[in-house]
Amino acid sequence: MHIHTLDNWRHIHNFSTWNDKGEQRTRYVLLLTAITMVAEIIAGTVYGSMALLADGWHMGTHVAAFFITIYAYRYARKHENNPAFSFGTGKVTVLGGFSSAVALAVVALVMLVESLERIMNPETIQFNQAIAVAGAGLLVNILSALILSDDHDHDHGHDHHHDHNLRAAYLHVLADAMTSLLAIFALLGGKYIGWNWLDPLMGIVGAAVITRWAYGLLRETGPILLDASIEKDYRQAIQEAVENDADNRISDIHVWKVGANDYAAIISLVTHFPKATEHYKHLLKDFKHLSHITTVRLK
Repeated sequence: MHIHTLDNWRHIHNFSTWNDKGEQRTRYVLLLTAITMVAEIIAGTVYGSMALLADGWHMGTHVAAFFITIYAYRYARKHENNPAFSFGTGKVTVLGGFSSAVALAVVALVMLVESLERIMNPETIQFNQAIAVAGAGLLVNILSALILSDDHDHDHGHDHHHDHNLRAAYLHVLADAMTSLLAIFALLGGKYIGWNWLDPLMGIVGAAVITRWAYGLLRETGPILLDASIEKDYRQAIQEAVENDADNRISDIHVWKVGANDYAAIISLVTHFPKATEHYKHLLKDFKHLSHITTVRLK
């Protein structure tokens, strides 16, 4: 909820969230992940390992996501006070997440098709070289998680200023680490037990992991982009807080997300005893998610 003094009376619509330190660390992880991605894709192709190739493509999807995250930070910052955006640029990072999810789904489909092809037509795998590259990839994932973990943990303790982009980047590298472990497991099984079918199977598992992550991200970002309302119970509590005052009755209410932690609300109410707009906003002062409230009184 915005309150302005005479020294700062213009109303702003800046609901963007960014973290300069987290953005810088994301760039470091982007570089590490990109180098490892190239190495794993080349090694997986040369040494015939689908699990290693899947891990490389999996890391590639996160490279794309990191690029989108950094671009979204910069775009939101550049246009934070641009009047062309009615409610600021808080949804820029949400749109970036939605785009990443679509790209992830496409990559997962390609990985699934390639893995099924390898099951039908197995290729010779050079296990020692593939295991070495997969192990190096796992070390990079662990290092990347350590780089991001400090900011992630610090941010986790401040829910109101939670940086969803940084948390997503942190989860990306954890997912990469898991996929690298799957690749190593498959390669070790093929080398010592002769279960070469584990390699393409882990490619399928990797595709499933990416698909699940993409689906979750689509479910999270889609409703925000479509201006879905806040939870029903929270919306009901808002209505009760207003209607418990005098003879107020809400005739229309819209609540939608405009930033990572910010909601806007337009409330139309009918009353025989109209009061100043600030009175009705004061009734909702305990609803911390409401950052922008517009009220309309109907006598």
